[in-house]
Amino acid sequence: MTSPAIALGVLAAAWILQPAASAADIREQPVHVHAGASSATLSGRIKGDETVDYKLGAKAGQTMTVTMQTSSGANYFNVLPPGSETALFVGSTTGNAWSGTLPVDGTYTVRVYQMRSAARRNETANYTLTVGITGDSLGAAPASDAKVPGTPYHATGPVPCSFGTDPKGSAQCSFGVIRGAPGNAEVYLAPPGYDVILHPDKVENVLIFRGNTVTSRDPGQQVTAEKVGYDWLIGINTVRFYTIPEAVIAGG
Repeated sequence: MTSPAIALGVLAAAWILQPAASAADIREQPVHVHAGASSATLSGRIKGDETVDYKLGAKAGQTMTVTMQTSSGANYFNVLPPGSETALFVGSTTGNAWSGTLPVDGTYTVRVYQMRSAARRNETANYTLTVGITGDSLGAAPASDAKVPGTPYHATGPVPCSFGTDPKGSAQCSFGVIRGAPGNAEVYLAPPGYDVILHPDKVENVLIFRGNTVTSRDPGQQVTAEKVGYDWLIGINTVRFYTIPEAVIAGG
């Protein structure tokens, strides 16, 4: 699966030292998505160590997509979650296109900047930035449903999984769940031998639960879902199988 690799870019945090900007050099600009539209396109220009922070509100469970066309090979963007300088996405290491599911409600920042070497030469970058928000939010999880400290997840642990043609394998896969309103959740899954917290880059499937509907964040995946007793039996493209207890979705 390719999306959770971004995806979860959605969730893998990396400390960033802004290559060129100090707080005084950062210019803030709100992003307004007009009624009936799902994205906004903005054109801008930065010179030297100038930085622009584009601000927009979004809900947990929605998908943010950001792309940038630029005249400079040293011009990138990062995506910062609400109230944090720990990036969800770092453009200088990955490129100028990103899409991911948002972990919390709040105001997100798309930070446009130049690398330090270009800033020191006082180079100019002309860019076009497209920012989109799609999908319904998960809604708010109960206040009593606390996050696992240092993670975006309400719970983590192992679930039964198998790969190949046998849906009844005995392997264990690490999961992390972000819960929303009752019945809504996103379950992040890593393959056997990897932990979703220690190895966020290994997350390869993200299942979206909304009531009695189960889908994948990757639109190219075919998902089958059957509720048997207190377990969800999930198949992905008939080659990956997971058993997700209802308690993972509902908590308690």
